[in-house]
Amino acid sequence: MEVILLERIAKLGQMGETVKVRDGFARNYLLPLGKALRANAANKARFEAERATLEARNLERKSEAQKVADVLDGKSFIVVRSAGETGQLYGSVAARDVVEVLAAEGFNIGRNQVELNTPIKSIGLHKVVIHLHSEVEISVELNVARSAEEAERQAKGESLTSADAIYGVDEDALRPEDFFNPDEDRDGDEA
Repeated sequence: MEVILLERIAKLGQMGETVKVRDGFARNYLLPLGKALRANAANKARFEAERATLEARNLERKSEAQKVADVLDGKSFIVVRSAGETGQLYGSVAARDVVEVLAAEGFNIGRNQVELNTPIKSIGLHKVVIHLHSEVEISVELNVARSAEEAERQAKGESLTSADAIYGVDEDALRPEDFFNPDEDRDGDEA
């Protein structure tokens, strides 16, 4: 199906271009969301008549997105989740969670604007890309940790996936004698 794009769409084209897309993509995404019109003579004439209005609206949306991007770009947010000793989360951090964290800080971002191909499943510092507008893209850092104290330590560059980092125990310095008394009999009777 050929459509006329009413705004810039990544990996597809610029506003005003006539592009060929799959029928399902056009019917289920582009047309219902008002991002495109079917390419026919009537719609081409309609687009040309509304072109100035569409370009002005696009420029206004882009400037609003740029204002938000200037404030949000490069910021770091702390996400507290429970995790095992190896740093593996018991759950995961998905796009929905990113939206909630940003909303708590006063930023209104939609779930479809967060580019998170796979959920975050381990503690650490993770970069997340956010598309505020088709031409404005920023990245924020998520500091996923077990607690706020661990998040501070992690932000300084410390790895929190070892027993030393979690409990203050140096794993390499542990000896078998630290766990049992070699003088004890195996049956539990003293020698």
